[in-house]
Amino acid sequence: MSKRDYYDVLGVSRDVDDQELKSTYRKLALKYHPDRNPGDKTAEERFKEAAEAYAVLADADKRARYNQFGHAGVSGAGASQGFDPSIFADFNDIVGGLGDMFGFGGGRRRGGPTRGTDLRYDLDISLEDAAAGTEATLQIPREESCDACGGSGAARGSAPQTCPQCEGRGQVRYQQGFFTVARTCGQCRGAGKVITNPCDTCGGHGRVARQRKLTVKVPAGVDTGQRLRLQSEGEHGPRGGPAGDLYVVLHVQNHPVFHRDGSDLLCVIPVTYPTLVLGGTITVPTLGDDETLHIPKGTSSDTRFRLRHKGLPHVTGRGCGDLFVDVKVAVPTSVSQEQKSLIEELDKTMPQRAFEPNVRPDDTEADTRPFFERVKDIFG
Repeated sequence: MSKRDYYDVLGVSRDVDDQELKSTYRKLALKYHPDRNPGDKTAEERFKEAAEAYAVLADADKRARYNQFGHAGVSGAGASQGFDPSIFADFNDIVGGLGDMFGFGGGRRRGGPTRGTDLRYDLDISLEDAAAGTEATLQIPREESCDACGGSGAARGSAPQTCPQCEGRGQVRYQQGFFTVARTCGQCRGAGKVITNPCDTCGGHGRVARQRKLTVKVPAGVDTGQRLRLQSEGEHGPRGGPAGDLYVVLHVQNHPVFHRDGSDLLCVIPVTYPTLVLGGTITVPTLGDDETLHIPKGTSSDTRFRLRHKGLPHVTGRGCGDLFVDVKVAVPTSVSQEQKSLIEELDKTMPQRAFEPNVRPDDTEADTRPFFERVKDIFG
């Protein structure tokens, strides 16, 4: 079902000015608001449709794109997704304090201290720290309540006064036709109180900027992108409001030896050619103590071995991942004259057809036996 033209939705002309647009939307919002039309799905859809139209036409950039390209021009701006809940961010500015009549609006914005802002801190840790768990000390800049005035903003010995304009309500009301409309008070900005004698320390703001040291415990097994929440360690709220939270976002650094896949680890170990041919043992590094790994004779390069429970611990605290070891033949970049002679002598003892492909024209399946078992057949 195609969308209706936004101008038709609001019933305005294409050259409507901002004041008329806002006034028209206010009337429609009041008419179709769900609180006035409980259970009426049609009214609810009209309300959402009008809110979506206003969200686009009230924004100069979105409106210009809409005028030029229609709905396609604002498809990335939220309009193509239907109703945009962010329109309610300033719904009180549009319908004012009509909550007294319909049970919504400005009544919910009065009084009450505002909660402080949440903060984010990005923390880099090593793979070893991610495996074992660690503690980190953070230096956090944040707004904190002023100690001198206790967050009130008023100088010591004084107190905030009731706003004379709104008489402490945080809103001013005026008559507009049939309705009584309320708006946030411009003098106290909704606080209901004004500072006549501001605090010398914070200048009447009630908060001051400080650097705060915090210690955070990072559990074992964490991965990049995971967050730790430190409750009430964000910025303090204005006028004594509750503090926000601090979110520590973790970034586990790359490791020169190990590649991580969830709780599993992968490493590549160079192994000498004689060890692959004749078998032997090699030492494998882990995030703890080194491990000894047995290499069977006739092992091919790129063979993968698995060391169980030698990976990272699961962040849930239950069990560990595995360590996968890929062995690769180590080819020396330089050899001594003696080594060169021995390699040439070995080459002479190995017929060239030992290196022919496994699949011949008359074969239907590749010979999947280990290489040196096939060589034994050649030597008879």
